[in-house]
Amino acid sequence: MSFQFHLTKTDKEVGARLGKIITAHGEFETPAFIPVGSQAAIKSMTSDDLMEIEVEIISNNSYHLYLRPGHRTIEQLGGLHRFMNWNRPILTDSGGYQLFSLGQLREISVDGVIFQSHIDGSRHFISPEMAIEIQRSLGADIIMSLDECIPYPVSHEYALRSTSLTTEWARRCNETLRGNGQALFGIVQGGMFEDLREKSAKELREIGFDGYAIGGLSVGESREVMYRIVSHTVPHLPREKPRYLMGVGKPEDIINAVMRGIDLFDCVIPTRNARNGMLFTSFGKLVIKNACHATDERPIEEGCGCYTCRHYSRAYLRHMYMAREILALRLNTIHNLYYYIHLIKGLRKAIRRDRLQDFCKEWKKKREERDEL
Repeated sequence: MSFQFHLTKTDKEVGARLGKIITAHGEFETPAFIPVGSQAAIKSMTSDDLMEIEVEIISNNSYHLYLRPGHRTIEQLGGLHRFMNWNRPILTDSGGYQLFSLGQLREISVDGVIFQSHIDGSRHFISPEMAIEIQRSLGADIIMSLDECIPYPVSHEYALRSTSLTTEWARRCNETLRGNGQALFGIVQGGMFEDLREKSAKELREIGFDGYAIGGLSVGESREVMYRIVSHTVPHLPREKPRYLMGVGKPEDIINAVMRGIDLFDCVIPTRNARNGMLFTSFGKLVIKNACHATDERPIEEGCGCYTCRHYSRAYLRHMYMAREILALRLNTIHNLYYYIHLIKGLRKAIRRDRLQDFCKEWKKKREERDEL
């Protein structure tokens, strides 16, 4: 089945919206949160774990999978879905952000990026065409065009050159992908400059993509700047296409972006924080290693329906974490992902019932009652 996006409802007071995305590996509602599994795994989670939490789509990273085990190897083994035993939709990033994070270990030109592997120091070259070929081999349902993630802060002149390069690469990516059922998203860049964000969105619309991502945010700018850029960019994106805010994933940022009309999110925050012992609750963050939890028989959060909260106390989870047991990583990750998925479900329900403003007020009020922890 070819990729489809259906916009089903728009909030009466703000820009929030409900939608449905259909792919060859199933459909899911938007807004949606996409857990990140860079190496073809959500760390410590099995596919059954993810399905019990009701995860509907995950992301993998083509940069990491290109280096190890290799996109051709995964293709020979039947593609990502078969390789990792996941029968629901998969999104792959082109690796642009990972190449950005390499700093001095890369060389950028209009042809593409020469970079040094973080694994063994070997040198590689990825062009826009190669980025598409890698993702085609991986077999993801939604793939991304190659872009340059603009660092922060930079001059307007630098941001302009980089944005123009991203547009050129996006055009070449679009010309390379032909009729294989994968959806290709263009990535809006432009740094923290509103005129360049508008320019980037306009140029990508003219090329034409299945969806539009906003990249280059959460790279060091303030929350106020990020919200300003999202608010300015969204009106320049097609209403009938999904909008994806890349790499932004704090709960308050998701809520604010949903209110501004964003449909998709991905971020390592819930899984990385779980491995570091930081857990999300309706009342704020809970640090499980704190001594106050040593004899606490309560679950992470009363009323939470996740496997961890149904079966284990804070005291046990603290013991597992302090003892460096692998089980701690799994149980913490189950809870944090459950929290995120059900936050998104709550947002959907509120939009459907025209109660989004009330939902946001109630959510904020609970977080102010931190003494409940």
